[in-house]
Amino acid sequence: MFKGLGGLGDMGKMMKAAQEMQGKMAEMQEELERITVTGESGTGLVKATATAKGELTALDIDPSIFNPDEKEVVEDLILAAIKDAQQKAQTRSQEEMAKVTDGLGLPPGMKMPF
Repeated sequence: MFKGLGGLGDMGKMMKAAQEMQGKMAEMQEELERITVTGESGTGLVKATATAKGELTALDIDPSIFNPDEKEVVEDLILAAIKDAQQKAQTRSQEEMAKVTDGLGLPPGMKMPF
């Protein structure tokens, strides 16, 4: 008569696991705001710092590159440092996400959050 109710226990476990995952994801999002990465260009003459979420938080420019005749070079170095920081932020974010999702049995390469 109640043959189909045997799966309710599994459903409860799945719901609990989903809630735990949601909590871990929230913690991880907060952690990504605290983790910083630094991108560089021009062998360290320009450094851009960003959170692992990709938010630019600082820019450090060596004063030796301030030559009015090389304005375009400086702009290129700044842009390159920012792009490097953003790439490092994305990589770090994916690494942190993988730590949370390892035990879920998700297909390789599946990006979280959905």
